[in-house]
Amino acid sequence: MKLSRHCILGALAVLAVGLLPDVPATAALLAKAPQARPMVAELIGETIVLPDADRQAIRAVIERQLQAFLRDDGTAAFSYATPSIQGIFQTPDNFMSMVKNGYQPVYRPQAVTFRDIIDLHGAPAQRVLVVGPDGVPVIAVYPMQRMPDGSWLINGCYLLAYPRDEA
Repeated sequence: MKLSRHCILGALAVLAVGLLPDVPATAALLAKAPQARPMVAELIGETIVLPDADRQAIRAVIERQLQAFLRDDGTAAFSYATPSIQGIFQTPDNFMSMVKNGYQPVYRPQAVTFRDIIDLHGAPAQRVLVVGPDGVPVIAVYPMQRMPDGSWLINGCYLLAYPRDEA
């Protein structure tokens, strides 16, 4: 299975901290590659312009995954991940375990505000301001991948501290 660099980066955000003990051994080995971890500067990125239809489709797939998390619908949530991410986590249960343990802000958000779309290693990544269940805001960066049928799927998620000086 061939994995793109940003797919590996998305999966490593959680794998590197060992949140999912059931993940296949190959994914655990990938997590040890420090050169594959994203730098914060890479996640800040330059805003890119996409056609409105693509922007709306990207937003819709993220919204649908967030709604699936709120319903604890692992099968639906998993379906919005790219085949590469699905290959890493193997099952909806593994995927949901990772989200519940490491991504509480997107698992149970109090508020969600879509921001800009940036370039991340040549692919679009949607930035979303999320207020977690603890009331702490974070920026969720969602690398996206266009599928052969033209649809968009989520190729990872990074959580960044929300800059306190932003309004």
